[in-house]
Amino acid sequence: MSLPPYIANIDPSIDADIAVQLEAAMSEISRLDSTHGTHLAALSTLLLRTESVASSKIERIEASVEDYARALHGGRDNSSATSMAAATTALAEMIGSVDRKAPVQMPAILRAHEALMRADPTEAQHAGQLRTVQNWIGGSDYSPRDALYVPPLPDTVRPYMNDLIEFANRSDMPVLVQAAIAHAQFESIHPFTDGNGRIGRALINTIFRRRGATTRLVVPLASALVAHRERYFGALNAYRAGDLRPLIVTFANSSQTAAAESRTTAERLAEIPGEWRNMIGPTRRHSATDKLLLLLPSTPIVSSDDVASLVDAPRSSVFAAIKRLHDAGVLRPLTDRKRDQVWGASLVLDELDDLGRRIERAST
Repeated sequence: MSLPPYIANIDPSIDADIAVQLEAAMSEISRLDSTHGTHLAALSTLLLRTESVASSKIERIEASVEDYARALHGGRDNSSATSMAAATTALAEMIGSVDRKAPVQMPAILRAHEALMRADPTEAQHAGQLRTVQNWIGGSDYSPRDALYVPPLPDTVRPYMNDLIEFANRSDMPVLVQAAIAHAQFESIHPFTDGNGRIGRALINTIFRRRGATTRLVVPLASALVAHRERYFGALNAYRAGDLRPLIVTFANSSQTAAAESRTTAERLAEIPGEWRNMIGPTRRHSATDKLLLLLPSTPIVSSDDVASLVDAPRSSVFAAIKRLHDAGVLRPLTDRKRDQVWGASLVLDELDDLGRRIERAST
C-alpha cells in the first residue's frame, strides 16, 4: 500500500530547460484561448468533446463519433459511447464550477463523478461518493496480489483529498506544474471505486480555468496523452517515486501539441459555414435554413425537436430546412428514428475525429 506525501505546502523546483518548455506550452494555450473570436463557441463545444472522448480512450473505452453523438441524445445501445457522453458531462460540470474567484471544491468533484458514473450498471451505487473500500491498479479483480499500484487506505482518502484541494487552489506556481502535480496526486489517492482517470484528467482543465490560463476553452491534452499511454503511466509512476520531471515534461509537451493543433481546428471551423453555403446555394436572410446554419457550428449534434425549439420559425419551415440541409449533405442522420431524429453536422463531426488523430500523430 502506498502513502503519498501531503502536497498542500510543497515547493516544486523547476530547472531552466523545463521552464522554457512550460513557457512555450502556455504561450500556445494563451493564443488558442484568446483568438478566433466568433468561432470560440463552436471551438469550445468541439474541444470539450474531443478531450472527453480522448480521456475515455485512455481507459480503452472506444466508440465511433456516430455512437457518441447518439449517446449525447439519450441513446443507450453502446455502453462505451454512453460512458464517453457521461465523461463530457462530468468534464463540463467540473470546469463550470470554477473561475478566478470560485475555487476547486469537493462537492463539485463529487457532482462530476456522479455525472460520470450514474448510468454505469455496476458502479452507479458508488457514484458521487468517495470510496470506503480498498482498491488497486492492475493485478486481478479479486485481490491486490501482483497489483501495479495500491493506493492509500479508505479512511485516509478524505484527508488526502482535503490536502489536494488546498494545493489545487494555490496561485504561487506555474499553472502547468500545478495541474500536473494535482492530477498525479489525484491518481495516487484514487479516491473513487472507478472513474478516477477521467475525473483526474478533468481536474487538469479545471485548474487551467481557475487560474485563468483558459477562459472559454478546454485544452484537449488527453489526445496527446493517449498517443503515448505507457509514457503517461510511466510519468505517474515516476511522480510516485519522487521524480517530478517526467510528469512536467509530458504535460508541457502534450499541452503545447494539443493547443497548436486546436488552432488548426479553429481555422477549419471558420471555413465550414462558407462551405455549407456553397453546398446548399442561396438562402433567404433570417429564414429557418439561414438560422439553422448559424446554429450548427456550436451545436453540431441536434435532434429534430431541438431544432424546432432553438430556431425561431414555424415547425413546418424548420423541418423543411432540416430536409434541405440533409439533401445537400450538410446534415446526416445519426439514428434510425422516424420521430425526433438525431442529426449531425457532417463537416464538424469529421473535424472532431480529425483533431484527435492530428494530435496523436503530432505527439508521435
